Parts: sequence; C-alpha cells; structure tokens
Amino acid sequence: MKFFLFCSLLLPFSLLLADKSVALTHPAADDSSFTVVYDGKDLSQIETEGNWQIQKDGSLHLTPREGEKGWKRYGSYIWLKGDYADFVVDFEFNFAEGGNSGLYFRCADTIDPTVSGFEIQILDSHGEEKELGHHDMGGVIRTCGPITNAAKPAGEWQRMTVSMKGDRLAVVLNGILVQDINLREKKPKDKELAESGKICIQDHGLPFTVRNIQVKKL
Repeated sequence: MKFFLFCSLLLPFSLLLADKSVALTHPAADDSSFTVVYDGKDLSQIETEGNWQIQKDGSLHLTPREGEKGWKRYGSYIWLKGDYADFVVDFEFNFAEGGNSGLYFRCADTIDPTVSGFEIQILDSHGEEKELGHHDMGGVIRTCGPITNAAKPAGEWQRMTVSMKGDRLAVVLNGILVQDINLREKKPKDKELAESGKICIQDHGLPFTVRNIQVKKL
C-alpha cells in the first residue's frame, strides 16, 4: 500500500484525473469536432478593430498602426464570436524577438479582458533559465507560472492548446503540458472566475502573427 501511494504521488496530476475531454495534447489534424475560426481566408468568425491583415500564406498578421502601443486597446484584440463555458481552443502563432501577446478566456465582457477574464501569457521566453513566473510563456497572469519552459525561439511557429472544463485549466505549448490546475483554487482571491465568457487574442501593440485558429465547446 505504501509503495502504491508513493508511486501515485510521482504521477503527473493530469494522469490521475478521469476526465478525458480536457486536451492534454494538441488536437489531431483530422479532428473534425473543432470549428475553424480562422482558416486563412475568412474573418467572419472574429471581431476586431485592430490592423490584422490576411497574408499570402494564409496567416493573419498584426501590424500596429502609428501610435498603437501597449495593450489597452481591447477592441483591437481578436475576439471569437459568442460565449464559451467549457472549451478547447487551439492556434499557432509567431512573433519577432521581444514578442508579447496573450490568450484570454472566460471574459465576462469585452470592456476589459484583463479585469473580467484570465490570460495565458505569450512571451519571448525561450532560453530563460530562471524560475518561471506567471509573466513567462505559458504562465497564467496573476496566478502561476508554467510547469516548464516550452517556448521556441522568436521567429518560429509555435502552437498553443488551451482547455477549460469546469474549474480545470490545461495548457499545451509546443506539444508539452505547461499547465494543469484547478483555476478556481489557484486564482487571486480578488478575481472572479466567470462560468462562461469571451475568448480573445491580445493586440499588444507589437507585430504578431496567428494561423489555424480553431475551437470546440465541451
């Protein structure tokens, strides 16, 4: 019995949970359960006032307009239409050296996602050897840092899959599980966790490119 308990403690927390609907890997290429939000041609499934432009390769590139700096231009974010309670959202992104963005979810409104929602940080953190914090790639802002540094170098395409089922949050970055937590237990005491809400990708006033955005409700 003691040996069994010891071994159980060594297993990743995700393996001890029976719920298989939370994505602990990236979706397969032929997974038809997802709704394509951006396929390289059609912007009808997103809402934004930002300068996001379709490229020849089908990616969606943000070029900040003159005077657009920082992140306090919430209408310029990429907003998925509708509300999402339990979901999996999957996308690829690319940024230059010093890049910064984020994936927001359970946003109670579109007024200010930094207040009403939660953010998975997207940041140029490749090669960081210090203890990772909530502002590093894959961290949950004001909540906890990632399990490990799975960030690729700036200029390379990266992939993120974010799952939310009830209170459980899982994040897979470049094929590696970097978050698997009970968000309600981990969140700051002064921050509410909405039962459902909006999903958006941040415009941080820096060049940023996304592609293959897809989502499904659980």
